[in-house]
Amino acid sequence: MQTPLSEAARSLVAQSLAAHVTAAHERIRPFIRRTPVEPCSRLGRNVLLKLEHFQRTGSFKLRGAFNRLLTLTEAQRAAGCIAASTGNHGLAMVHAMAHLGIRGEVYVGEDTLPDKIAAMRAIGGTVTIAGCDAGEAEQLARREGQSRQLTYVSPYNDLYVVAGQGTIGVELLEDIPQLDAVLVSVGGGGLISGIASFLKSRNPAIRVIGCQPANECLMARSVEAGHLIDEPRMPTISDGTVGRIEAGSITFEPCGALVDRYVTATESEIAQALVETLDREHLLLEGAAALAIACYETIRRDLAGANVAIVCCGGNIGQATLRKVLDMVHA
Repeated sequence: MQTPLSEAARSLVAQSLAAHVTAAHERIRPFIRRTPVEPCSRLGRNVLLKLEHFQRTGSFKLRGAFNRLLTLTEAQRAAGCIAASTGNHGLAMVHAMAHLGIRGEVYVGEDTLPDKIAAMRAIGGTVTIAGCDAGEAEQLARREGQSRQLTYVSPYNDLYVVAGQGTIGVELLEDIPQLDAVLVSVGGGGLISGIASFLKSRNPAIRVIGCQPANECLMARSVEAGHLIDEPRMPTISDGTVGRIEAGSITFEPCGALVDRYVTATESEIAQALVETLDREHLLLEGAAALAIACYETIRRDLAGANVAIVCCGGNIGQATLRKVLDMVHA
């Protein structure tokens, strides 16, 4: 079990990352969309959805990709980049590299959804299938980057990537000054680390709630154990949160120090949230975004009366996955 940090230690973790988030906010502003915050009618007037699936490339990942690429040296830009992804980070990297005129490629695992590989290739990305899953693809991409002197851009284990994702927190506080709690889906922890650091640096009382599928909740289990763990995982429709957590990841400390609570949702709960959001809110989300809504529904009594933001992290769902979800709900 991880030993709880003192408030002073938590504040130090938050402040150290928050300064980078503030810088990232100014740096990437010309290159991204400021996504809207909209009330969720079926969940209550105090529940607001941060519609990050309206971001260019369909997910929050563009923020981190642009922030990392904009901090490269001229020599690094000339040499090029390599990344590994389950899809959304790869899409963001391909888009940002093309926009900035930087050469690069993306490694994906064999289990990556074909729709996401096709989307990367459709916008001109060089995609290499390497390894059986996202974790192995990350290891191979990092090794290839070292061999060819390319800058490896991690989907989460990179300070500038984390800071870029954290700019969502800046927008949340500007749009919801009286924010009480935020729910964020968690894979490698880059998104929640960035958001939590900024929010906690401004108001430590804001509750940050991490959301993971019950079939793969490695970060929550790791935080509970006090060290990163790896264990067998079950398939999940929340494919955007899938993957091993790299040893020594910079996200582990903030995920332990700044996240107040972790909540999990079953596959049926995620599917139900996705379909109900489509039916009632007319928003088509991917599994990782529906995950955060599903987790809210399991703890909504604990958040009664609070001003709550739910980060809808992406909308890149393929036809095959959508059919599967509909079959699950209507079976």
